[in-house]
Amino acid sequence: MADPVTSAVLRRAVRIAVRRAGAPGDLRFTERQLYYEVCRVLLPLPRGLRRPTFTVPAPVRYPDFRAALAAHGPVPGLLAPEPPRTRPAGRHTTEPDLFDYGLPRLLVCESTEIAQMLRANGIPMESACPVVGADELPLDPRVAGMLTLVERSAVFLLHDATPHGLTFPDRVRALTPIPDGVRVVPLGLRPRQAGTLHATHRSAHAPRTIDAVVDPWEQDWLRHGRGVELAAVRPAALLRTVHRLVREVRIRDTATQWNRLRTTGFLTWPTA
Repeated sequence: MADPVTSAVLRRAVRIAVRRAGAPGDLRFTERQLYYEVCRVLLPLPRGLRRPTFTVPAPVRYPDFRAALAAHGPVPGLLAPEPPRTRPAGRHTTEPDLFDYGLPRLLVCESTEIAQMLRANGIPMESACPVVGADELPLDPRVAGMLTLVERSAVFLLHDATPHGLTFPDRVRALTPIPDGVRVVPLGLRPRQAGTLHATHRSAHAPRTIDAVVDPWEQDWLRHGRGVELAAVRPAALLRTVHRLVREVRIRDTATQWNRLRTTGFLTWPTA
């Protein structure tokens, strides 16, 4: 249990984090996303810092954060956990004519909570891309069939930067049939992307083996028992990046646009 001074600091950090997590525009966010926002409040890094590549340990234990959150009271924008979904994606629809249309893109999230957060903030409508969690696999065969009706359709994947998360693309193929000709596009999070963001990592037992293709920096990072959850990415940055990547926005190679997009996070996983 945290001492009174630490508890007071945490309560203040929660108040600040609540404002930041929902900005801009009253975004919806999960409890774990709020936890990582509290970590950024307690351990701020210089804005715009891009090098060197590194992640940082969490400055507060999760139980202490939860105690401060309980003392805070109701939090606007905080999503209540959804019950696990047991039916394959698509089987809940009452509109059979829906399956006569082509589906150009589908986003599958390793984290059920992240899938919930993306849906709550309108990504399916904003990006014209249905969002499902891993617990909703396998896909309804009719949904898979919709993907075959559009040229260059794609299943995009979001996962944690952990040894288990990096195997998510292979596990998706095992969990649900992907029609021939449909691209499977992992978007991350990869350890190097997490390092570019200077995200908060969590510690675990170092893996004996790493069943994914990683570069030397990532391998060393993973062998230290580190992992970064997708929830550690700022909510606004996650939404902006997912929208750009699933719509496959291309950046023209001009100095003016390059400098403009650098400030808005349209180069890689944004820092703000």
